[in-house]
Amino acid sequence: MKILILSLIAAAVLPAAAAPDSHSNVKVLIVDGFSNHNWQLNTALLRGILQPMGLFDISVSTSPPKKDSPGWDQWRPKFSDYDVVLQTCNDINGGPSWPEEVKKDFEAYVSGGGGVFIYHSANNAFANWDAYNHIIGLGWRGADKGVALAIGEDESIIRIPSGEGKGTGHGARVDAVITRLGDHPIHQGLPRKWKTPDIEIYHYARGPAELVEVLSYALDPETQMRWPIEWTVAYGKGRIYTATYGHVWKDDTQPERIRCAGVQTLMSRALLWLARRNEMPPVPTDFPTESAFSIRGEIQVPPNAP
Repeated sequence: MKILILSLIAAAVLPAAAAPDSHSNVKVLIVDGFSNHNWQLNTALLRGILQPMGLFDISVSTSPPKKDSPGWDQWRPKFSDYDVVLQTCNDINGGPSWPEEVKKDFEAYVSGGGGVFIYHSANNAFANWDAYNHIIGLGWRGADKGVALAIGEDESIIRIPSGEGKGTGHGARVDAVITRLGDHPIHQGLPRKWKTPDIEIYHYARGPAELVEVLSYALDPETQMRWPIEWTVAYGKGRIYTATYGHVWKDDTQPERIRCAGVQTLMSRALLWLARRNEMPPVPTDFPTESAFSIRGEIQVPPNAP
């Protein structure tokens, strides 16, 4: 009886960490509303990629663009209703920070066992929010704002102290060979290397760099160094995945960089892992190789997308 009571208490306190139903769709909340990128198109394309897979139920919560915009005081996404939050907001060009109540709810959601996908420039966001810096592990930050991680020729992780080297940046977009490290469940069955088109390779992403596992890297032709492309972070009982794939800019329509079969495969697998699903789908037959891209057809945007 004591064991039963303790189990019920744990389930009530940590609902997001409870064992998932492997037969139900993963509930994903896309949070958008402001960015220096084309966030409206980005959300539409994400829905067009994910919904047809039949694995995910996609919802969207759009923040008002400014603190004095209508609806700001009422915007309170209920993170706990979802298996994964896919965060796309980026306040670099004057966007607002989230309301304090939303920040606290987000922190509690993650630390209690929630899953978070930090999508592309979302790791640029909220530099003055301490908990967010720990949640993302590494972000677009100044040279004195934390540790950077690079990958050595022997694939060891090199920690670059705060104040050494540069702040975060990237050169021109490039076609890159991605190399995976280790055998993370997200990469189950994937080749060690694959090619992806037209991506930004962030150099000197910085932050607390605590409980960070680098999953893959690419060689940056500008710095001639190897930098993380995907990484995970443990925050409390939560899981966080970041990838720098997914740049959608103001003049984009159907960018090949997110029509890449590799990027789309990783996106779906990361969401499943964040939702604590134990099995990954089979590797698709069109997954790219080290020497060849694999670009899928145009993404069909759902009619009710923004």
